[in-house]
Amino acid sequence: MYNPIYFEMKKNLVITSLLGALTIILGAFGAHALKETLSIDQLKSFETAVKYQMYHVIVLLIINMYPTFSEKIKNILSYLFFAGILFFSGSIYAITLGVNPKSIWFITPIGGLFFIIGWLKLAYSFFKKDD
Repeated sequence: MYNPIYFEMKKNLVITSLLGALTIILGAFGAHALKETLSIDQLKSFETAVKYQMYHVIVLLIINMYPTFSEKIKNILSYLFFAGILFFSGSIYAITLGVNPKSIWFITPIGGLFFIIGWLKLAYSFFKKDD
């Protein structure tokens, strides 16, 4: 039987797990395939994107397994961090792999803003809990 709450929780965990696998793939790709083609600064930027992605994957796992958060809170936090990964890390990957930075410069700070809003929402969610 279809249970929408279980489906939402499962969906967030599946997406998070796939993002975790992608983080490892991109990290290995950067460390091995790109180290000869990127400058030191570009490689550092790529590594920053990988680190931020992994940090938020770990947080997403914790959030989505945290038993006292409602599914609504888990979904809001997940969407904020998913968007942060896509915009922040994704734009850095694109720039280091050859997309003209002038055409997408504004995307990276939007991703950072999603991360900040996600962390503030997380803090508020913990503060608001009456356990």
